[in-house]
Amino acid sequence: MVLEDIFTKDCIIVDLQSTEKDELFEEMVEKLYSIVPDFNREEVLFALNEREAKMSTGIMHSVAIPHAFVSSINGTFGVIGISRDGIDYDSLDRAPVHVVFMLLAGEGQTEKHVQVLKSLAILLQKKDFVKNIISCKTQSEVYNLIVQSEDVV
Repeated sequence: MVLEDIFTKDCIIVDLQSTEKDELFEEMVEKLYSIVPDFNREEVLFALNEREAKMSTGIMHSVAIPHAFVSSINGTFGVIGISRDGIDYDSLDRAPVHVVFMLLAGEGQTEKHVQVLKSLAILLQKKDFVKNIISCKTQSEVYNLIVQSEDVV
């Protein structure tokens, strides 16, 4: 079980307030900072935006996976955000994003980073997974869905 360790219950936002990508990154970074306050927020935001400038991480309908390596991060952490209204993300299909899996890894965490991205890719291909996560109303519901879905992969 990879995802349940990276995307903990405390790092889930079920009602994102952001409507644009820049706001979204700030909101999600603040969530992580409230739980793990020992990293440089400006460095994280810069790394996310720099990665995004190369190519949008809005990779499939309704889903984005912004990710970056950051020297001030010690380990690998994730934040999940769900937007009921959708976020203008400049995604590849130009559609709004409703589910965001933000992944941040420290230097030397390449293997873990790739493992998490691979596990997410497998999970996102499961029938109705995105629809089901969008319908979750609490952090516990989102976390339990991820744990249960990852168990049957």
